[in-house]
Amino acid sequence: MTETTTMRDGLTTAAVVLATTPAAKLACADGTLLDRITDQLVTLPVRDTHVVPPGRGLGDDLRSVAHIARISPGAVVVLPADLVAHTEALAVLLEHPSYGTGALVCADGVLGPLRPPVQVSGGKIVTAGSSFHQVPEANATFRGVLQVGAADLATLADIADELAELADAGRLGPVTAMETVDLLLVGLVRSGVGVRAAKLGPLHCDRVTGQSAADAAVTRLADVDEVKVRLDTAVKSNDGFFATFFVSSWSTHLVRLAARLRLTPNTVTGISIGMAVLSAVWYSEGTRSAQIIGSVLLLLSFVLDCVDGQLARYTRAFSPLGAWVDAMADRLKEYTVYVGLAFGYSASLATTDGGPDGIWRLAVAAMIVQVLKHTLDFSYGGGLADARRVGASWARPSRSLLEAADGARYARPQRGVLRLARRLERETFTRWLKRIIPLPIGERMALIAITAAVFNARVTFLALIAWGGVALLYQLIGRIARSTQ
Repeated sequence: MTETTTMRDGLTTAAVVLATTPAAKLACADGTLLDRITDQLVTLPVRDTHVVPPGRGLGDDLRSVAHIARISPGAVVVLPADLVAHTEALAVLLEHPSYGTGALVCADGVLGPLRPPVQVSGGKIVTAGSSFHQVPEANATFRGVLQVGAADLATLADIADELAELADAGRLGPVTAMETVDLLLVGLVRSGVGVRAAKLGPLHCDRVTGQSAADAAVTRLADVDEVKVRLDTAVKSNDGFFATFFVSSWSTHLVRLAARLRLTPNTVTGISIGMAVLSAVWYSEGTRSAQIIGSVLLLLSFVLDCVDGQLARYTRAFSPLGAWVDAMADRLKEYTVYVGLAFGYSASLATTDGGPDGIWRLAVAAMIVQVLKHTLDFSYGGGLADARRVGASWARPSRSLLEAADGARYARPQRGVLRLARRLERETFTRWLKRIIPLPIGERMALIAITAAVFNARVTFLALIAWGGVALLYQLIGRIARSTQ
C-alpha cells in the first residue's frame, strides 16, 4: 500500500516518493530527507504525494507505481526520498508548461551507482541505463527525477508491471529497489516514448547513501543562487541570433522589473501590441523622421515580445491562452506594420496599377511568404503530434528489457541531410547560421526596422520576400528530410 501524505485541489500531477532506502531517514535541517522532499513538493504544482514505504522489495515498489499511473488524472512524477536537490531543479520538470514526459539529467558525465548513464540527442534521452542495462555512448547522467505525461501513463503502468515480474523472477541481475526509477526510465526509452532531457545546468540534484554525504549535499546547495539561475534560465537557450545577442543579453533586467511590478505576461504582450500599432501609425506618415521613430517603436515592441515569454518562464505563469495570445499577437503586430509601411510609402506617390510602384502587391506578397512559413511550421508540428499519438498505440519499436546492452538499435539512426545538420551544430558559426537562415521573428523585426529607417518600404518588402523565400525553401527541405529519414 502507499500512503497519501498531501492532497491539494486544482492540480492533477501526482508524485510517487520512493522511501525504500535507509537514506530516506537521514537527518537534515528539515527533519529527514523524506520530510525535506515532501515539503519541496508542496511548493510545486503537485496535487497528491504517495510515499512508498521500505521493506517490500523491488517488484512491489514497481507495482505501486503502476497502480498510481493507472488512477492518476494527470502527469506522474517518480523520485526517490534519498534525493537532495534544489527546489528549482525539481521545478525544471514539474513546472514545465508541457507537463509531458521528461527526466532530470546532468551533462557532467560523472557516472556512479546513483548516477546511471544516459545518452541525450536532440533534447531527448535516446538510451538509458541501470546496473543491468548498459549505455555504450553515454554523454549525461540521470539524476533520479522522472515525470511521465498523461499520454504515456498507460505505457508506464505496463512497463512497471513487466519489470516487476522480471524482478521477482530474478531476471534483472544485480538491480535492487534503489534502482526503481532508473528501470522505469530504461523501460520508457526502450518502448519508444519520447523522454525530454531536462538539464540541471548549475543546479544540484544528487542521491545520497550516508549521513556525511547528505550533509555535504545539503551544504552544497547554498553555493548556487536559485533566484539568479531561475532568471537566467527564463531566457531561451535556442533563440535566434538577434534575440540572443541584442535583446536577451539585457532583457532580464526588464523581466525582474516586470515581476516586481506584478505585471502578467499577457499585460506585457498587450503593451507590446500597443507599441507595434504606434509603430505602424508612425510608418504611415511616410517621412524620414517618422520612419526612424516607427523603427525604434518596432524594436521596443520586439523587446517586450521577448520579455513576456521570459516573464512567463520566470514566474511560471504558463497558460494555453497566454501561449495562443502570444503567437497570434506576433502575427497581428507584423502585418499591422506592413500596412503602415505601405500607407507611408503611398503618401507622396501617384497611384499606379497595384498601388504606388506596386507597393501593395509587394506588401501582400511579403505577407503571403510569412503565412506560408508559419503554416509550414504549425502544420509540421501538428503532424508530429498526431504521429506520436497514433504511433504510441501501434508503432512502438521492438524492445527487450532483458537485453543488457542498450545500443543504437533503440535510437533512430540519422542519415544524409540530418547527419549533416547535426554535424553543423557542432561549429559555432554554422550553428548560428542555421538559426539565421529561417528568418525568425527577431531577424524579421530587425530587417524591417533597419531597411525602413535607412531606405523605404519598397526595399523592406523586397528584402522580406527574398530572404523569406530562401527561408521557406530551407524549412521545406528540412521538414521533408526529417519526415523521410
